[in-house]
Amino acid sequence: MQVLIDAVRNLYTQWKGTEPDSIDVLPISGSERRYFRLHGKEGSLIGTYGANVKENESFIYFSEHFHKKKLTVPAIYAVSDDRMFYLQQDFGDTSLLNCLEADGFTQNVYGLFRKSLTALASLQVNGDKGLDYKKCLTNKEFGKEAIMADLLYFKYYFLDALRKPYDKQKLIKDFEALSNYLTHTEYKYFMFRDFQSRNILITSPSVGGGLGEVHFIDYQGGMKGAPQYDVASMLWQARANLPEEWKENLLADYMNVFEILMDEPMDKIVFRSQYNGYVLIRLLQVLGAYGFRGLFERKAQFLTAIPLGLRNLREFFQNQSIGISVPEFKKVLDMCVTDEIIKQFTPTQATDRTSLVVKINSFSYRKGIPKDETSNGGGFVFDCRGLLNPGRIEEFKTQHGRDKAVKDYLEQQTHMLNYLNSVFDLVDMTVEDYIKRDFESLMVSFGCTGGQHRSVYAADALARHLRNKFKVKIELKHMVQDEKNWINEWPLSKKE
Repeated sequence: MQVLIDAVRNLYTQWKGTEPDSIDVLPISGSERRYFRLHGKEGSLIGTYGANVKENESFIYFSEHFHKKKLTVPAIYAVSDDRMFYLQQDFGDTSLLNCLEADGFTQNVYGLFRKSLTALASLQVNGDKGLDYKKCLTNKEFGKEAIMADLLYFKYYFLDALRKPYDKQKLIKDFEALSNYLTHTEYKYFMFRDFQSRNILITSPSVGGGLGEVHFIDYQGGMKGAPQYDVASMLWQARANLPEEWKENLLADYMNVFEILMDEPMDKIVFRSQYNGYVLIRLLQVLGAYGFRGLFERKAQFLTAIPLGLRNLREFFQNQSIGISVPEFKKVLDMCVTDEIIKQFTPTQATDRTSLVVKINSFSYRKGIPKDETSNGGGFVFDCRGLLNPGRIEEFKTQHGRDKAVKDYLEQQTHMLNYLNSVFDLVDMTVEDYIKRDFESLMVSFGCTGGQHRSVYAADALARHLRNKFKVKIELKHMVQDEKNWINEWPLSKKE
């Protein structure tokens, strides 16, 4: 990590003529890229590292092209000679999804979604003009090949994992028919490819209050394609779970803006019919991603998202038609959205009447393993000493597992995240069973050498995970840190 920090510092210094005042390492995102916030006298900017040079070059080219047209993307300030590092404009950390989760379905949030779609239409139509699609990361166009790839992604990583019978040959024929239907779209412009509320950053308006300003990131996978795909990606994002009325009104607003920008009449019936087809493609692509990350890579956060994706798919089928007959495909999708399948992926959750309390501890092996004083006893004890110890690094010796620098080290320089995924798999099975059987207590303890860094981080992570997934009551105790009275200075209370 220090090598990357030094590289972005050097790039900043070459560009600005002076070193940055400070550098923050930003949390890991869904990609392999690493982000840094560099602070200087004139404000902050974002430093990015990506090992995939072609991906970097696509993002840089798109950004420079769009920025010249005054579209809502970051400016690129400097690029390293090896094209693996670049500096870009900083729009902060608040996404449209953050606004939705904080404020709910308010008029202000609706206004931000509407503003985002208006800016999207401008990016698609105006950004398409003069764009060299040979610079795209993968395909130059989202055509039949790309559509089939999304459908097969769903088939291999989600559908086949269900181990339910279906006619594979008939399904592939239906995939072909749907791909042909959607390929012959009336409109092809710049397609963002991953247009969703996490990739829209919101900043305060420069003057006069009102709605914030919207800015787009992560469009390096863009290509020529149907504009409906991006609208479908945003309005049907499972995590956002927008009301049906919002989806309808926002789609109508978008079509009006898009028609004006095209400067020609739009066949809105055809546009909407093909939009429904792209909604389906996007929903299935997302389920494929959830299946790959959750069922194959065993990442808990993606497993818990599968029921959201399935309910989204069921809602779509209850209210929309894709305008083409694909009987085997329809049969398969009807099977996927049954109560049986959704229940299979839906974790049992605690209620107000649930007796279970999960007691989570961090401790030092030097002082001994915490005892379970309840009548049933037992539980889990996990040894964190197999992970690299931040306590051996001088700057971390007086810090603990809730300090940002220590958390960054554990997440980026150790196998802590993989370790925790395995812990979650084991503890989840027991918690779910204990809730069903109305057990009253389960103890889970994490030990490390001093009870200061690794065990503290792991205990906090499990507490968050169980609370979010099972809504179960948690008693969290850090044995060593409680004694030192450091706990009162930390942002996470003992109740959490």
